[in-house]
Amino acid sequence: MSNDTDVIVVGAGLAGLVAAAELIDAGRRVIVLDQEPEASLGGQAFWSFGGLFLVDSPVQRRLGIRDSHDLALQDWLGSAGFDREEDLWPRRWAEAYVDFASGEKCSWLREQGVGFFPVVQWAERGGYLATGHGNSVPRFHVTWGTGPGVVEPFVRRVREGEQRGLVTLRFRHRVTELTMTNGVVDGVHGEVLEPSSVERGMPSSRVVVGEFTLKTQAVIVTSGGIGGNHELGRRNWPKRLGEPPKQLISGVPDHVDGRMLDVSGATMPSAFCPGHRRCGWMPVVSVCRFHSSPALTRSGLSSTSSLPGMTIRGSCSISASSNVSLPCRGPSRTLISRVAVSRKR
Repeated sequence: MSNDTDVIVVGAGLAGLVAAAELIDAGRRVIVLDQEPEASLGGQAFWSFGGLFLVDSPVQRRLGIRDSHDLALQDWLGSAGFDREEDLWPRRWAEAYVDFASGEKCSWLREQGVGFFPVVQWAERGGYLATGHGNSVPRFHVTWGTGPGVVEPFVRRVREGEQRGLVTLRFRHRVTELTMTNGVVDGVHGEVLEPSSVERGMPSSRVVVGEFTLKTQAVIVTSGGIGGNHELGRRNWPKRLGEPPKQLISGVPDHVDGRMLDVSGATMPSAFCPGHRRCGWMPVVSVCRFHSSPALTRSGLSSTSSLPGMTIRGSCSISASSNVSLPCRGPSRTLISRVAVSRKR
């Protein structure tokens, strides 16, 4: 069976838009699927304060804030408490992300048209020692335009790709299965939900009106968090934190339900990360699944064989013809999830 597209991106939030935008630049054909209506394009990031985790940035240096890669990583590890076997890949993801945040991230964001408020905020400051919980220096860079200001450049790039015929946006398409042939992911199957005209963030209908199946070379899962699913949160509450609260408050819309965790078979090591805002009640979660071991480079986790002539790096779940999945993390209030897809040189 021939492929319907080069890559399928599951989730039209910030991470999905970034992935699609980078794929467009690489000349790839992309289908973006999302269970919500078009009004929710951009996902949770739209509602955020637009704070981004940057390390040793020009704004920090101008304000006399002394920051470094090593200090940021020490803060992250002090907060995350990576103390379990299943925390190996989340730790490597954290290391790769601090590399990104202290390297090309700031200049790359400025290239997209993202600007920053000239005062750095001190979110998740926790204690005041780098070995403890929280940021030991201010790193919360607020974007001009807050959440919408972060989302807009990537919406624009994806819409431009749509006009060029490289991107197809399919809303109300809920993925229920990653299809496989001989143990290799080769597409997705799911349900088409009835049209909905609800405003952004409001609960939408779950009435199924049809089904779909799509074949592709690679599937990128950027499906966000679990903050709207209290039961899933309780099941994955870290034991070291004791029993979860009896009453929980959601700081996110209903569609942040974590359904793709079961669909993708992902495990969910939880990590309190100093560069993240907690969405309502749930600690930040990094979702990771590996069919084989990708290499770790300064640019992030990479799989050089997942797409012909391309390297994929960043923070999402990638299931490809090479049978490789990389870490998955949806955007948080202070962390922009970049998936860089570039031609090999």
